[in-house]
Amino acid sequence: MKVSIGSDHRGIDARHQVAQILETLGHSVDDCGTDSTGSVDYPDIAAQVAEKVSAGVSDRGILICGTGIGMSLAANKFRGVRAAVCQDELFAEISRRHNDLNILCLSGDTISQNALPRIIEIWMKTPFDGGRHQVRIDKIAALEERNFKPKN
Repeated sequence: MKVSIGSDHRGIDARHQVAQILETLGHSVDDCGTDSTGSVDYPDIAAQVAEKVSAGVSDRGILICGTGIGMSLAANKFRGVRAAVCQDELFAEISRRHNDLNILCLSGDTISQNALPRIIEIWMKTPFDGGRHQVRIDKIAALEERNFKPKN
């Protein structure tokens, strides 16, 4: 699977660890940066990753900022993107099973380096359950279509 990853200045160390974890799991990594320790605007990084997931260039994405919240807000502005912050293994699993999450957002400030491997592994390996959850995903997609239409 091809996974685009990105972080702002507060998620650099975690992003490097995530890249190693993904490669160990056999995935292809597209690293969108940043490598600057100076302040960077997280929407710029989120846009790079979300655009690739939205266009189908990447299968999934992982974004890291201080809390993960800003990245999720920006990433969800792209058609077909379902991004959310997951702080632990349970959220990682449920986000895939129930929500078919395609962009995982993480906190570079609060998730320990020891927890990252398991969160990433669970998120990458957990399938979407479909069924009643697909109905809900379809409703989200319908909302997206209705609200993202160009205005005349």
